[in-house]
Amino acid sequence: MAEKEKKERKGLLGKAIDAVTSRDEKAAAEAAEAEAAAAQAQAAREEAKRQIAEARAAAVARKAEASAAAAEEAEKKLKEAEEKLAKLEAAAQAAAREAEMKAKQEEARAKLEAYQAEKAEEEKPPTYIVKGGDSLSKIAKEQLGSAARWPEIFELNKDQIANPNVIRVGQELKLPK
Repeated sequence: MAEKEKKERKGLLGKAIDAVTSRDEKAAAEAAEAEAAAAQAQAAREEAKRQIAEARAAAVARKAEASAAAAEEAEKKLKEAEEKLAKLEAAAQAAAREAEMKAKQEEARAKLEAYQAEKAEEEKPPTYIVKGGDSLSKIAKEQLGSAARWPEIFELNKDQIANPNVIRVGQELKLPK
């Protein structure tokens, strides 16, 4: 029966590890989405820079042709492209900050859950599996150091022991800390 207890404890820890792993995977997916958004913003910035370069080249070419109207139009496009670039850079920075904040929140959640799982495991009372020939006083002497402490074991396990003189082999009893 000691193996059963190990499996149950391992199961609790395993569940806690699975929960943390699941959350880590979710955080990684969200971070990947944020990185993809940042990559899109970067591509848009590069496109805006290309448009700025083209607008500048067009402005220079039109000025060379001495076309005042064309030069003004090129300057207008240049300003629009520069404004678009500024907006895209601000959006990319905001997306990066948001992704970083989400990652930190997920990390904090995972740490909290691991801590709570550890505390729950620590707070769980120790147990003993009844063997043939055991009695509450024998268990108290072996596990607690004094046979006189058997009433403590009885009180903790009243839900499964009606008579302190009758315990069953294989029964899992809670022990006082």
